[in-house]
Amino acid sequence: MRVLLVEDEPKVAAVISDILKFHGFTADSVGTLEDASESVAVVTYDAILLDRKLPDGDGLHWLRHRRRAGWPVPALILTAEMDSVDDRVEGLNAGADDYILKPVNMDELIARLRAVLRRPTTAFGPVMRAGNVEFDPAGRQVWVNGTSVKVPRREICLLEVLMRRFGRVVPKSALEESLFSYDNEVSSNALEVGIYRLRTHLSKSGATVSIRTDRGIGYILELARPAVSDTKHASGNSSEASRA
Repeated sequence: MRVLLVEDEPKVAAVISDILKFHGFTADSVGTLEDASESVAVVTYDAILLDRKLPDGDGLHWLRHRRRAGWPVPALILTAEMDSVDDRVEGLNAGADDYILKPVNMDELIARLRAVLRRPTTAFGPVMRAGNVEFDPAGRQVWVNGTSVKVPRREICLLEVLMRRFGRVVPKSALEESLFSYDNEVSSNALEVGIYRLRTHLSKSGATVSIRTDRGIGYILELARPAVSDTKHASGNSSEASRA
């Protein structure tokens, strides 16, 4: 899942970004409301962490304006501990989904972010399914046939994007955008390596879905096709049955 962090303190932003990435999120960080507006105009985010006191204005006023325009992305406000109850009530009424007090407790931040993302009012349901594979986007958990499967963070990011577009071609650019944040350098074969590893995890766990390459375009997550040998065997049995 991709999160936008709007925080003008570089050290705070760096710490929060690192924690988000450690817990499986792709994190983009900006320091002004102007940059935040430019980011949400070109990237689809699953959530935003928004400071109130920014160099070019109040984050809450920015959020209120966007909510009035129908912007649905979950937003958690980062606020100073000295803020009053009235301030927090104002924020919730303005469209904030939750409040995080500064200094930020990282465990609480991740827990609150996941709780917001689990709510049914968000753009996606709590659990996605494709074949016998289930994925919880908030808890970052994968199950195959009801059994938990350990999948590394980057491959989980790929799986999430592919499951959201199950049965459709996902362009390479869309996968790379979801997999890597702005400040990450991407090696030329990073996506291919990630897809290969994800295929291996799915195959070894007995998943009934597979990833097909649409050369020059992207990848498709779809129901696995029966092996050629199995098909021939089944055909042979059918012929023998007919002769019998």
